Amino acid sequence: MSAEQVAGARTPGKASGDIRWHGSQQGTVSLADRKVKVQRPRLRHKTIGEVAVPAYESLRQDNQLGKPMLGAMMRGVSTREYHGVLPEMAATVGVSKSAVSRQAIEASAEQLKQLQERHWEATEILVIYIDGQRFGDHLIISAVGVDIHGKKHVLGLAAGATENAPGVKGLLPHLRDQGLPTDRKYLFVIDGAKALRAAIGEMFGSEQPVQRCRNHKLRNVVEALPKDQQAQTLSLLRAAFRCRTAEEGEKRLEQMARFLEHNHEAVARSLRQGMKELFTLQRLDVPQSLHKCLATTNIIESPHSGVEQRTHKVTRWRSQEMVER
Repeated sequence: MSAEQVAGARTPGKASGDIRWHGSQQGTVSLADRKVKVQRPRLRHKTIGEVAVPAYESLRQDNQLGKPMLGAMMRGVSTREYHGVLPEMAATVGVSKSAVSRQAIEASAEQLKQLQERHWEATEILVIYIDGQRFGDHLIISAVGVDIHGKKHVLGLAAGATENAPGVKGLLPHLRDQGLPTDRKYLFVIDGAKALRAAIGEMFGSEQPVQRCRNHKLRNVVEALPKDQQAQTLSLLRAAFRCRTAEEGEKRLEQMARFLEHNHEAVARSLRQGMKELFTLQRLDVPQSLHKCLATTNIIESPHSGVEQRTHKVTRWRSQEMVER
């Protein structure tokens, strides 16, 4: 019918008019979440060549395929196994592995754009977690915020070679530009990177309370010691973190550092680094019941773990743009 609107009814015998029927050939159209093979009519203009059939061209636009393809891949389905999640047999669908990959790229690029364009003026953020995650030679610095109702928000992400200044200074100005007020006090929870701490002070002010992740400190100290000293050191560190006051906790850690520096000078130096910010929660008089989620970067490591599950099979990270998606 669409072809007839362009070329008129098909008539036997000698062709007439500028646009003429020219047989048919195999093609595909998109219906909801699948592509279906069809036999399409061909039309030709007597001087300018092939003429499109409007209905066929419209049905070829498969804009709705990207979202289900992206969803399937996020659930761990590779492009080689996509036929297992489509509603018809793969042979009747007519979607290639390259088409699935292309659709997923387009859909994930759109979702990344939406994430990076979110605005935060109307959301009262109380706590900001910042941490990095490595993909091949690339590092992504990301931030997760917790609002006054306890709801978590992925605030944004930025690429950097390391957790040093370039990546961090790309992320924090982006959050400011997206409406996160810089004149308000937050609790920042970080892993202890010096550049990250300096960038927070530069962007949000030196008076911002910063809590260094206790789990990172535990790993850095304990794993650098001989195995026969690890269990006791771990127990002493955890006991220090449970102290009711910052002064008492710092005193215990300093005693440990003095004991360790005779045979493990580097470990003692690591223990002393950022010691005061290991007890920020005690200085703020935050209840012990909240220390588990506020004294570590576990909240941001949870989405990092989800990303790892969905990307662990990727062996070649081609570009920064690919890593960000």
